[in-house]
Amino acid sequence: MDDFIAIAFYLTLMLLIWGFYGWRRGRRTRLNQAKLDAAKAAGLSEPASLHPLIDHALCIGCGACIEACPEKKVLGLIRGKAELINPAACIGHGVCKSVCPANGITLVFGTEKRGMDIPLVQSNFETNVPGIFIAGELGGMGLIRNASEQGKQAVQAISKLSAIGEGEQLDLLIIGAGPAGIAAALTAQAEGLRYQVVEQESLGGTVFQYPRGKLVMTAPVELPLAGKIQLKETSKEALLELWQGIVEQHQLRINFHERMEQLQNHGDRFTITTNKGEYRSRAVLLAIGRRGTPRKLGVPGEQLPKVVYRLLDPEQYQQQHVLVVGGGDSALEAACSIAEQPGTTVTLSYRSDGFSRAKQKNRDWVDSCVAEGKLQLMLSSKVKQITPQEVNIEQNQQIHILKNDAVLVCAGGILPSGFLKEIGISVETKYGSA
Repeated sequence: MDDFIAIAFYLTLMLLIWGFYGWRRGRRTRLNQAKLDAAKAAGLSEPASLHPLIDHALCIGCGACIEACPEKKVLGLIRGKAELINPAACIGHGVCKSVCPANGITLVFGTEKRGMDIPLVQSNFETNVPGIFIAGELGGMGLIRNASEQGKQAVQAISKLSAIGEGEQLDLLIIGAGPAGIAAALTAQAEGLRYQVVEQESLGGTVFQYPRGKLVMTAPVELPLAGKIQLKETSKEALLELWQGIVEQHQLRINFHERMEQLQNHGDRFTITTNKGEYRSRAVLLAIGRRGTPRKLGVPGEQLPKVVYRLLDPEQYQQQHVLVVGGGDSALEAACSIAEQPGTTVTLSYRSDGFSRAKQKNRDWVDSCVAEGKLQLMLSSKVKQITPQEVNIEQNQQIHILKNDAVLVCAGGILPSGFLKEIGISVETKYGSA
C-alpha cells in the first residue's frame, strides 16, 4: 500500500511538472506568435540585411540562438522551434549560426519578397576577378564588427597570393577607410605587405557620414596590432577618435580625399587611377560602401540647393521647416535629431506604411517625437514637387502643401553596379539565399 501511495505521489508530481512545462511552453508560443503577427501587421517582417534562415527539420528548440543574439527579442520559440519573431530588428550579427548545436541555421541575404544585390565572392572574399577582393558594406556586411573581420580575413588571404613582395609594385591597394579598410590596413601592416589606402572622403567611411552624436552599435573585435577593441554602444565621435588614435599610433598609410576613378586589369597586376595619381598593385581590396550614387526622388525641384542627401549636423536646421524622406535608420535618426533642435518643424515622409528596415530603438524614437509634437509623420506618402518655399506631398490621394526650407533625402544609394560590371565583377540578386 505504501508503495502504491509513493508511486501515485511521484506520478502526480510528474504530471504537475509536465503540465506546468506544457503551460509555460504554450504561453511562450502565444507571446512570440503575437510578436511575430504584430511585426507582420506593422510591415516589419522583412530583414534589412544578413539574417538567419532556420531549418525547422534540424532545430531542436534548445534556445541557444535566442540567448546568444546580442540584440535580444529578435528570435523566439514558437511551438518548440526557433523563429525570427522581430525580423526588422535583426542586423546580421550571425552569432546565432555559430552557437546552434544542430547546425540548423543558415545566414542569408534578401527574402522571397525583397531581393538584395550582392557581388559574388569566394570564402576568402576574392571576387570572380582574380586579385580583386571585397570586404564590408559593399559585400552586404554593414555591421562594424563583421566588416572589420572581413577586412582582416581578406588581407590574410591576399598575403598568400603569388608574386606578393616581388617587383616595385604595391602588394595591395585598399579602397576605403571605413571599418573594413582600417582592419585591412592593420592586417597588411602586420603581415609586412606593401600597401596603400585611398579614401575619397574622411576617416570612417560610412560612419563619418552619420549625424553628429549618432550612436554606433558594434561589438568587440580583435584587430591586428591594435588588439581587442571593446565596444558595444558608442558615439560616432568616440569611434572616430578611437580610429584616429589607431591610425596615428601605427602610422597607417592612408590618403584622404583621394577618389578612385579607373581600374585596369593586367592579369597579374592592376593599375588604379585616382584624382591625384596612379598606383600599380598586385591586388585590390574594395572596402567601399553600398551607397554609391545617392538614390534620388526624380521629382521637379529636386535640383534646388536646399535638397541634400546626407546629414552632418542637425544644428544647422534650427528655426527651419525641414522635410526628411526615407524609412531606414538614417532617415529616422536624421528626422528625430533635427526635430530636437530649437524652433524646427520637421516632417518625415515615407512611401510605405511601416518602417520595416529600421531598428526598434529608432522606431521608438520616432513614436516619442510624434507623441511630443516634435515630428509630423506621413506614412504611405510621396513627394510630388519641391519649390523654393514649399513641398507638395501626396498622401491618400490628397496633395498636402507644406512650408519648407530644407529637404533631406535618406533613400539609400544605388549599388555601384556599373563600376563593378565595368571591371568584370559579377553581381547576384539574393532572394533569401546565402
